[in-house]
Amino acid sequence: MPTKPTIVTDPLTNRGTAFTEEERRRLGLIGRFPSAVETLDQQATRTYAQLTAQPTNLDKYVFLDQLHNRNEVLYYRVLADHLAELLPIVYDPTVGEAIKKWSRDYRRSRAVYLSVDRIEDVRPSLEGLGLGPDDVDLLVVSDAEEILGIGDWGVNGTDISVGKLAVYTAAAGIHPERAIAVNLDCGTDNEALLNDPAYLGNRHARVRGRRYDELIDEYLSVAAELFPHALLHFEDFGPSNARRILLANREKYRIFNDDMQGTGAIVIAAVVSGMRVTGQSFADQRLLVYGAGTAGTGMADQIHAGMVRDGLSPDEARSRIWLIDRAGLVTDDMEGLPDYQQAYARPASEVADWTREHGRIGLLETVRRVHPTILIGTSTDHGAFTREVIEEMSSGVERPIVLPLSNPTERIEAMPADVIAWSGGKALVATGIPVEPFEYEGITFTIGQGNNALLYPGLGLGVIVSGASRVTDGMLLAAAQAVANQVDPTSPGSSLLPPVENLRASSATVAVAVARQAEADGVATASHDNLIQAVQDAMWQPVYPEVEV
Repeated sequence: MPTKPTIVTDPLTNRGTAFTEEERRRLGLIGRFPSAVETLDQQATRTYAQLTAQPTNLDKYVFLDQLHNRNEVLYYRVLADHLAELLPIVYDPTVGEAIKKWSRDYRRSRAVYLSVDRIEDVRPSLEGLGLGPDDVDLLVVSDAEEILGIGDWGVNGTDISVGKLAVYTAAAGIHPERAIAVNLDCGTDNEALLNDPAYLGNRHARVRGRRYDELIDEYLSVAAELFPHALLHFEDFGPSNARRILLANREKYRIFNDDMQGTGAIVIAAVVSGMRVTGQSFADQRLLVYGAGTAGTGMADQIHAGMVRDGLSPDEARSRIWLIDRAGLVTDDMEGLPDYQQAYARPASEVADWTREHGRIGLLETVRRVHPTILIGTSTDHGAFTREVIEEMSSGVERPIVLPLSNPTERIEAMPADVIAWSGGKALVATGIPVEPFEYEGITFTIGQGNNALLYPGLGLGVIVSGASRVTDGMLLAAAQAVANQVDPTSPGSSLLPPVENLRASSATVAVAVARQAEADGVATASHDNLIQAVQDAMWQPVYPEVEV
C-alpha cells in the first residue's frame, strides 16, 4: 500500500475532499480523492448527517473520535456548529461510557502518558513533543481517580483530558495545536481493570503518599519550565489530593482545578443571579452544603471568598457556612476529618443540644437551626431535599436559593418542580442536570443547568490573553459574574444561568472579564489597547488555512 503524504495523515493539515484540484496537483495528491472538490460547509453537512445516523450516543462518540483523528478542522467545525447538542456526546455523560471500554477499544493516542513508576521520564516525555516555550497555551492533566462520578479508571481516563481540551477549543477557540492532554498513570484500585487482560495501564494498586507527590511536583515543575505561559488545568483528581494540590501550588504555578474552582464558580454564578433577585450580598448569606466532598467544599471556598470580598472577616465568613457529609453535620470533634473539611467544622459545643438521629445531626435539624439562605446538594443522595426540608427552609427565608446539583437524574437531591411547589414558588433553583421548563400557578419556570462549560473555557481564554501568572479568587469571581450577567433572573420563573446554546460568545464575554480582573489583581503580564478585540483575535476558528508546501 503506498504511503500517504504527511499533509493527509496529519489531522491538523488534512482537509480530505476539500483539497482543490490545484492543491492536489501541487502536493502530489492526484488520484488520492474522488473528483469532487467540496467546501468545508459541504463536508460539515455530510458529516453531521452521518453522525446523526449513528444508533447510540456511544457510536456517535466513536464516530467523532475517528473524525478528530482524521480531520481536526472538520471535527471542530461540526462540534462548534452543534455544540449544545454534542456537548453530552464528547464529554459528560457519554465519555464515561467510552472510558469504561477505552483499553479494549484503543484506537489512537492523543495524550502524553506519565507513569508514577518512571518519574524520571516526565521531562523527556514533554521535551519529546518538540514544542518550544511559546508554543503551548494549555495542558489538561488527570490522574483519573474520580472520573465523573464513576470512580477510578486509571489510564482509561485519558479521554477526560482529551474531551476537556475539545470543549476548550470548540467553546473558546483555544488552538488545538497549542494544547496538550496528559494522563498521570498512578495505578488503579479498580480490580476489574487490574484483572482485565486488555487493560493498558500500570497493573498495580494506586500509588499514594510521597511517590505520588514526587510525580505531581515533577510534572508541575517541568511543565511550567518548558511551557512557561501555559495554564495547567487539573481534572478528576481524587478528593484526598485535589484540594491539597491546588492549595499547595496555586501561588507558585498557573494552576486551575475545574472540579473545585470551576464548579465552585458556576455555583457562584447561580448565587449571584439569585442575589440579584433578593437584593442581598454574599455577606448576608448563610450557606449549607449537603455533600461535603471536594466539589461541595470547593463551592464553600468560593462563597467564603465572596463573603470576605463583601466585607466579612475570614472567621466571620466561616461562621456562616455549614457542611454535612455521610457522618452528619461536620464538627470539630470528628476523627479523621479530611483537610478540606477542617476549616468549616463547627465547634462541637455549639451543637451540643441539637437533635441527633443514629448519633448524627442530619439535614432537617440543621435547616431548622440555621435557616440557610443557600442550600447546595452535591451528595448524590436522591430525594434528600424532602418537602419537610424545603418547607422548613422557606419558612425562615423569603427567597431561598436551592441548588440540587447531583447528577444524573436518579441521584439529584430533589426535582426542581417539587422544590418550586414545596416552597410556594419562592425558591430560586438551578440544577446539575438539564430540566425541561414547567408551569406552577400560571408561571413558566426555566431551570438553569450548572454546566462548567459555561465558565472554564472562557476562564482559560482570559488567562491566556492576559498572560496571568496565576488564577486568583478575583478572576474566578469575575468569571462567575460574567456568566450571571448573561441572564435577567428578576422576572418570575426566569433561569439563574444562561443556556449552553451560544457557548462561543459566552466564552468570549467571560474571557474579557477574567482578563480585566487579572489586570486589576496585578497578575496580568500582557496588556492590550482593545481587550475585546484581543480576545476575538485569540480565538482559533475551524477553517482551512492556506496550504503551505
